[in-house]
Amino acid sequence: MKLSKQLTGYQSEFTKFLTEMKQKNPALESDQREGRNLLWDKPPIDLDDIKRDDLARVKQQAYVYQSK
Repeated sequence: MKLSKQLTGYQSEFTKFLTEMKQKNPALESDQREGRNLLWDKPPIDLDDIKRDDLARVKQQAYVYQSK
């Protein structure tokens, strides 16, 4: 296809911006990974711990502000 051969060297302004930003700040990608790990990558869930926590939970009154 003739069109794809003509546009092989094309880069959008956004791609140029990202490339330039990564060149100015080489630690940018590692900082992004650290932030992702902090917010999203959680350790695996232990089902036994969850069950033990549920059993240890004290049941709340139906109406919290009423004193007996």
